[in-house]
Amino acid sequence: MGRPDPEEGQLPAPVKPPDGGWGWIVLLGCFVITGFSYAFPKAVSVYFKELMKDFHVGYSDTAWISSIMLAMLYGTGPVCSIMVNQFGCRPVMLIGGLLASAGMILASFTTNIIELYLTAGVLTGLGMALNFQPSLIMLGTYFDKRRPLANGLAAAGSPVFLSSLSPLGQVLLEKFGWRGGFLIMGGLLLNCCTCGAVMRPLDMGMKRKMGKAQDKYEAKEMLPIGGKSEEGISTTDGTKKGKKAKKKPKKGKKLLDFSIFSNRGFIIYTISKFILVLGLFVPPILLVNYAKDTGVPDTEAAFLLSIIGFIDIFARPACGMVAGLKWVRPHVAYLFSFSMLFNGLTDICSARASNYTGLVIFCVFFGISYGMVGALQFEVLMAIVGSQKFSSAIGLVLLIEAFAVLIGPPSAGRLVDALKNYEVIFYLAGSEVVLSALFLGVASYCCLNRGKKEPPPENPPAGAGSDTEEAESDVQEAEEHSSDNHQPAHSTDNAVVMASEEANHVAEEQRGEGGGCPAGDGEVLARDGCNADQMVERDSF
Repeated sequence: MGRPDPEEGQLPAPVKPPDGGWGWIVLLGCFVITGFSYAFPKAVSVYFKELMKDFHVGYSDTAWISSIMLAMLYGTGPVCSIMVNQFGCRPVMLIGGLLASAGMILASFTTNIIELYLTAGVLTGLGMALNFQPSLIMLGTYFDKRRPLANGLAAAGSPVFLSSLSPLGQVLLEKFGWRGGFLIMGGLLLNCCTCGAVMRPLDMGMKRKMGKAQDKYEAKEMLPIGGKSEEGISTTDGTKKGKKAKKKPKKGKKLLDFSIFSNRGFIIYTISKFILVLGLFVPPILLVNYAKDTGVPDTEAAFLLSIIGFIDIFARPACGMVAGLKWVRPHVAYLFSFSMLFNGLTDICSARASNYTGLVIFCVFFGISYGMVGALQFEVLMAIVGSQKFSSAIGLVLLIEAFAVLIGPPSAGRLVDALKNYEVIFYLAGSEVVLSALFLGVASYCCLNRGKKEPPPENPPAGAGSDTEEAESDVQEAEEHSSDNHQPAHSTDNAVVMASEEANHVAEEQRGEGGGCPAGDGEVLARDGCNADQMVERDSF
């Protein structure tokens, strides 16, 4: 039997997600990053009244701080993708944590609202964007079989941090004022650097394993006495040179892969997600004012958002567990479509709620459906494009969602001011969410289940059939014959030896006649140095 090639046989080239181990630490970091990214722009609203007094501005002026943060989180997606593809996830997250913290610290020294826009809005928003996207990419590289559960647990960071950062901000405001609160919040955002530090690339661990395997291979080659040891050393040197030569093409890596637009599943997902975002965030934004207009006291109206957050905490991990089931995961896109349909129908059915009990029931069902959407949105995207192209895909998706975020809620607010009727807004928002669900489900069924035909095998070029290739085919036929008739393994070995001797005889004749490799066999033999024995032996195993 031939000796296995260290690169093709013993060395583990593909990096498989461990689905555990250090991945749980990565999941914890992603949980924290997701919590800060989604909850922090909402928690900052606690300071708005004090900012209005100090800077003599209106509520809409201070609300732009949160809007700018969210716009940076969504709109800088392609920039984050380029930086991740160029530098890796961990360096980008460390820089993002420093930027987010520096933005809030500088905001505590501002003297006007424009400076707040630039520091707390742009700088902090950019920092959180540089943390959020790489954390999701790392989560996809560490988890495969348990990825739906991991996505659900990481998404639960949003409601958990929202329920904790808002009360904390109120305490800090009362004791230290808004400047002290911003300064302490900036210190808290330094935890994003800690989360970025634990995002260890899988390649590092695999390189250590590959190095150990290479050492074992070299030791085995050094064991024989005489000329074989020299052959082992020369083979090892050649292997190292080959590895160095293979590392050069990495310089041409794409910073942003636009080829994902040729994926029909990605196009369908992007369109449905754009329609979804137009109406998804409208009900929770208008819920408190809607409850007040129906006569609900202020404290009870504010408690409605707490109900949604509490239900959301448990809905996301539970939905992740369901999506990870063997009979559900292949159809996770349809589960995502169902969750959006559930959310849209909840909005439509609750549009005529006129008392507090009806609003509480709406919050319970909205929390369940909203949690399902939050747990599945990135899992579906990972399943469509794969982990290799996920960094580019999520950047482009977030950029497209940024336009929907800037269109949906502001348009709903203007309609409320013009119509003075929340019922129409809930109908409109629910209809948009239902439309996105129907589009995703129907388009996935009609477009993605068609024409999955394998490409026909390429015909070999004329004149390429040589005696050496015939020897290879003899080996393959011998192996197939032995496996079909359940013959013992030694018969296959005999066939390999016979074919190998035949190939050696043919190669010697060719060298004697032509003094080297035949021109017609260049594609077959050149890579192995015109050694037919090595080629037949490698291909047979």
